[in-house]
Amino acid sequence: MSPAIKIKAARESSIQASRQQDSRTRILEAALQVIRTKGYNACRIEDVCAAAGLTKGGFFHHFKSKEEMAVAAVDFWVEITGALFRSAPYHEPSDPVDRLLAYVDFRKALLQGELPQYTCLVGTMTQEIYITHPGIREAANRSIVGHAKTLVSDVEAAMLERRVRGDWTAESLALYTQATIQGAFILAKAGGGVAVASACMDHLRRYLELLFVPCQKPITLSLEVV
Repeated sequence: MSPAIKIKAARESSIQASRQQDSRTRILEAALQVIRTKGYNACRIEDVCAAAGLTKGGFFHHFKSKEEMAVAAVDFWVEITGALFRSAPYHEPSDPVDRLLAYVDFRKALLQGELPQYTCLVGTMTQEIYITHPGIREAANRSIVGHAKTLVSDVEAAMLERRVRGDWTAESLALYTQATIQGAFILAKAGGGVAVASACMDHLRRYLELLFVPCQKPITLSLEVV
């Protein structure tokens, strides 16, 4: 085989691989849209294919089942949201408490658009499949716990700087923030609007403010003998 033919074959192989990767990404993007709108159980492979503009043959080229797609969608969700949070402005304040408060402000600022646009993929699926689909549940748990871990260092720094101690840990507080946020999404779905979710974020912010109130210096009494 001549060098020119080899180069052409390599180029065509690269183009084909790129097309396959692009179609896989389109499926995962469509899965995020459909599942966040309908939920996992109501989501059909046909719905995902229609949203992605692909055939079922194209779907099964990448995934053996809807469940396999869902697990991959969680990993894809972690990838895209992880990039969003790593570049978010809440990392900028020098004070760790300010960073935690800015994190809550950032989460509140994301409450834009329709419900499927700001609610969480993994939280949505977990409520439906936690018993029936352990593979998806475990992927969802990795996602939620993994994101909570990104807050632990700031919580630890805030506890140290504000001299806060208690029968709780930085890890437990980080998970509590996620419990509040996921609960806010549930209430938004139940109530059909963003207002209740926004109010929950405000309460979470107030709680953190109260938790990390700077320690007051002890008052020294001076007694004069008359």
